[in-house]
Amino acid sequence: MLNTLKSFDLKGKRILVRVDFNVPLKDGLVVDNFRVKAALPTIQHCLNSGASVVLMSHLGRPNGVVVEDLSLIPVGETLADLLEQSIKFSHDCISEDARDVSLGLSSGEVHLLENLRFHKEESENNAAFSALLAKHGSIYINDAFGTAHRAHASNVGVASYFSQHGIGYLVEKEVQFLSEVIKRPKRPLVVILGGAKVGSKLRLINRFLEEADKIIIGGGMAFTFLQAMGKNVGKSLVDQSMLGSAKNIINAAKSRKTELIFPTDVICSTGLDKPEASAEFSVDEIPSDQMGLDIGKNSIQLFQSVIAKASTIIWNGPMGVFETPAFENGTRLIAESIAAATDEGITSVVGGGDSAAAVKKYNIMDKMSHVSTGGGASLELLSGVVLPALNVLER
Repeated sequence: MLNTLKSFDLKGKRILVRVDFNVPLKDGLVVDNFRVKAALPTIQHCLNSGASVVLMSHLGRPNGVVVEDLSLIPVGETLADLLEQSIKFSHDCISEDARDVSLGLSSGEVHLLENLRFHKEESENNAAFSALLAKHGSIYINDAFGTAHRAHASNVGVASYFSQHGIGYLVEKEVQFLSEVIKRPKRPLVVILGGAKVGSKLRLINRFLEEADKIIIGGGMAFTFLQAMGKNVGKSLVDQSMLGSAKNIINAAKSRKTELIFPTDVICSTGLDKPEASAEFSVDEIPSDQMGLDIGKNSIQLFQSVIAKASTIIWNGPMGVFETPAFENGTRLIAESIAAATDEGITSVVGGGDSAAAVKKYNIMDKMSHVSTGGGASLELLSGVVLPALNVLER
């Protein structure tokens, strides 16, 4: 069982919070503050309870060296604006100066530490590094769901140095939605999978062959399955190493209650950089010089008919290259259909990563039951994998 934030007496305490501020930057500015805003309920609860807060996060993959463009300074500025108060910032997460700032905090103050991954010891889950991080607080709270599938110093190693540790509101909400939707889903349960990589979703597919009523497979990964079924997919993306697994999944589904549903038509072009040359083809008639980049009109209607009859929907992965306007129609219309179904009372859970980016792009994030902040972590939890950052907090 995990201790939640309300389990602790926070007054006068220094709360060390692992947050996920791994946000996109452009020209030194935060361009998507979704993850920063998601951490606010935990931060504000701590401050309102009379505590001081020390925040730690990673940003990007600097691989153990200081990369100026991956500094958390712009994130700190965004956070200060959202909190409507000034915050303290330290340029090194484990320096003596940084620890002194934390020790000197008064109730209601916030201290943000510099990028954890400027130290290679973070990803190595180094014990000495964990011990230094632990000196920043008296209670440890993990509210970084996006990294919960990683065993790093700031989310696994650090926990052993605290007698009081638990999860924040964000992680609590993630676990509630992603766990409960599997344990007690309203049926029919429909899983919609897209994106490019079959391998990253293999465990998820295998699990839901036992749990879901229908699994829709679109996006780039659909072409691996279509080729496994003997279809010519032209120049479309195919993971040759996953063809055997795709065949096994197709065969396994025949003996299970779960129905696999694939696109019947796709939008193709001779290249991603040639949207003006796009055309629609049946999956049985894809030309050899064309590549599929979105689902077609009939596929959209087919998928929408399944969505309309669902009671629970789990969606992870876009239906096409939605970043390009010519190939976003499938993702946009499927996202809007899920939002409309949610408005009618179904439960919708959107995995992180590109799926979260899509619902944000189409301004329907608040129309879904839950949008996860963690791509890899949500996939792992939905697949039934024990997340190391949560397992270490179990009591």
